[in-house]
Amino acid sequence: MSARIAVVEDEEALAIILRYNLESEGYTVDTIGRGDEADVRLKEEVPDLLILDWMLPGLSGVELCRRLRMRPETERLPIIMLTARGEESERVRGLSVGADDYVVKPFSTPELLARVKAMLRRVKPERISTQLSAGDIDLDRETHRVRRAGREVKLGPTEFRLLEFLMQSPGRVFSREQLLDGVWGRDIYVDERTVDVHVGRLRKAINRGRQRDPIRTVRGAGYALDEHFVAAKANAKVESVGTPA
Repeated sequence: MSARIAVVEDEEALAIILRYNLESEGYTVDTIGRGDEADVRLKEEVPDLLILDWMLPGLSGVELCRRLRMRPETERLPIIMLTARGEESERVRGLSVGADDYVVKPFSTPELLARVKAMLRRVKPERISTQLSAGDIDLDRETHRVRRAGREVKLGPTEFRLLEFLMQSPGRVFSREQLLDGVWGRDIYVDERTVDVHVGRLRKAINRGRQRDPIRTVRGAGYALDEHFVAAKANAKVESVGTPA
């Protein structure tokens, strides 16, 4: 799944432009218009990168940034701060409270997109890479092809996105609600039972014969890509390298 970016910006026209351009680059985008609302939302779900305006109603961007850096779950969240203040003292203040980068309005959209990509490449390389591998499963984001042990696996668009989402975080258990948000998107209403249907289809497509099921069902919690499935393949590679000829 593509990187999720949260844009906290109270200028509606600018928020729309940012969302359009970021989504055109393949990112999943959430827009929030108030600092206090963003404070609550970011406690519920942490994005891969935050674009944060300096001046916001409810809670300033500077104060929000300071709070985020005090929480263990967001202390390493990449933050790009947007502001109309270009003075050196203000840039220093923004960086001192924890912003990773600083962009002065008006700014070049291509430049901001380049900064976003560069930052994600540095801190979230798995979100940028076109190739994902887990166990004996290989997924190519550009060609939308999946192979397991060399066999091509035919997947529908939803099953592909579901597998991609799970492969990005081996071992992490995602609730049905989290899978709906991450795979289908917040703006689309889908019944939670739909997740079970698509997980079943994904399992049917990727598992053949006595192949190990890489998807773990956690009763009452959700689904995960089994970390033991990933580790078993990695250990097998290490053992084969270390075996004398």
